[in-house]
Amino acid sequence: GKLNPRYVGPYKVLEKIEDVAYKLDLSKELSRVHNTLHVSNLEKCHANEPLAVPLDGLHFDDKLHFVEKPVEIMDREVKRLKQSRIPLGKVR
Repeated sequence: GKLNPRYVGPYKVLEKIEDVAYKLDLSKELSRVHNTLHVSNLEKCHANEPLAVPLDGLHFDDKLHFVEKPVEIMDREVKRLKQSRIPLGKVR
């Protein structure tokens, strides 16, 4: 959502690879992430240290997912797309 953090860090820049790529000193929690990033994925840190999002409180589990159960089915219809039919439902 809108309130989720968009970036984690800050991280120290180890070296400038090219004009558009930087190598970062990432933490152990991000060991599966490649440490060379394009500048479009980076943001200059203007925040104070207490405002940074700490990674030690975050836990990632690929097996978990969120499923919201619908309360009420408001409307149903079937859309036709060439030779296939796509059932649609409006839930509240």
